[in-house]
Amino acid sequence: MASRRVWCDQAALPSGVASGVTITIFDGLIVGVECDTACPPDAQVLPGLTTAGFANAHSHAFHRALRGRTHSGQGDFWTWREQMYTVAGRLSPESYLPLARAVFAEMLLAGYTCVGEFHYVHHRPSGEPYDDPNAMGLVLVEAARQAGIRLTLLDACYLQGGIATAPTAQQLRFSDGSPQQWMLRMQQLVGAVGANEAGRVTTTRIGAAIHSVRAVDATSMALVARFADDHGMPLHAHVSEQLTENLQIEGTFGCSPTILLAQQGVLSERFTAVHATHLSPSDVALYAAAGCTCCFCPTTERDLADGVGPSRALRDAGVPLAIGSDQHAVIDPFEEMRGIELDERLVSMRRGTHSASELLVMGTVNGYRSLGWRGGGVIEVGALADLTTVRLDSVRLAGSPDDARVDAIVFGATSSDVTNVIVAGETVVANGAHVQLNVAADLQHAIDAIHRQGMNYEARS
Repeated sequence: MASRRVWCDQAALPSGVASGVTITIFDGLIVGVECDTACPPDAQVLPGLTTAGFANAHSHAFHRALRGRTHSGQGDFWTWREQMYTVAGRLSPESYLPLARAVFAEMLLAGYTCVGEFHYVHHRPSGEPYDDPNAMGLVLVEAARQAGIRLTLLDACYLQGGIATAPTAQQLRFSDGSPQQWMLRMQQLVGAVGANEAGRVTTTRIGAAIHSVRAVDATSMALVARFADDHGMPLHAHVSEQLTENLQIEGTFGCSPTILLAQQGVLSERFTAVHATHLSPSDVALYAAAGCTCCFCPTTERDLADGVGPSRALRDAGVPLAIGSDQHAVIDPFEEMRGIELDERLVSMRRGTHSASELLVMGTVNGYRSLGWRGGGVIEVGALADLTTVRLDSVRLAGSPDDARVDAIVFGATSSDVTNVIVAGETVVANGAHVQLNVAADLQHAIDAIHRQGMNYEARS
């Protein structure tokens, strides 16, 4: 593979914002970073401010089909969940590929270069496995490859409908029936993805997930954690998103979800607690001691009226925070990053808990670490060549001071300000457009097809 160079008008480096930055890329990695340089004649020019690519540490791609359909009216997470189950029941490998590809492409347009896809729609709606038990997961891998985004497929173990209850009819397609069956399928998935990645720059890896303490019994949690540990995988779980969940676990086990996970050996530096909204001081201390990450998804947590997580307490304890777009009510890393600080302001009535530079780390370095890509989220020699460029002359950023560029983009930019995106050294977004896909049209077509399927089913019924 030949090396290539990009020249950044300005770039956010670990040492701060620098001008005239030439970045040399080879084999998907950054092999050179030079500041205060003239633009080399063979370099791609990136006007504006270039940062390391953003990591979306928590995604459910199919939830994108709910945007605009579930946000108004009354209810809570549990009523929204029934609407989500309806869409999940309509998915097939054939319909999921174009949807996921378009959603991943929308993420690229927004500046995300890496995504953690928390995947639990495994089987046919009846619960019967497809001929290839990993058909749905491999569709997500292919969708990410076609879109051009870096992917960690977090394959979720999902066994119960609730604490000590069988899966409902709607949940059957999520469940493998036992942790042993989940592990067998995971072994097959790892082998299939490894074979596909052979001979090229790796942009896909497999991680593990415990759907939640409601959906996986304690013994099975321990087995999933041991499997992830043996394979060096990142491990994620939905944790304490809802007060109801906390009360259920407390009533059954006499402890919080976090303590239950800790008792089963789940917590480690590879573990990420997704949402982590309703935590006690003891929970925070456990995450800090184990070196865990917590992933906040502010746009989803607002939309579902989940609450605001204790970002200040976690930060003060040394727990890294990452961001995710979860249900994709919005796909915009700037909104997620600043949402952590702005939501904290509403709760604490105090400004400035998290600086713009700290929020940028949450959106980049911490997310890549959470997803098992430790060389990502930073512009330096040896790092992954994943870059996002933001224009500085839009109506949102025009007039921002030269000495506060990071503050300006974190608190003022939107996904519409992203102009160029590079993943593993390859340009996937140029001048604000995906280099291969008509993303808006693809989203419209894929989402319409899924909802037409539902109307056709209702008509037949």
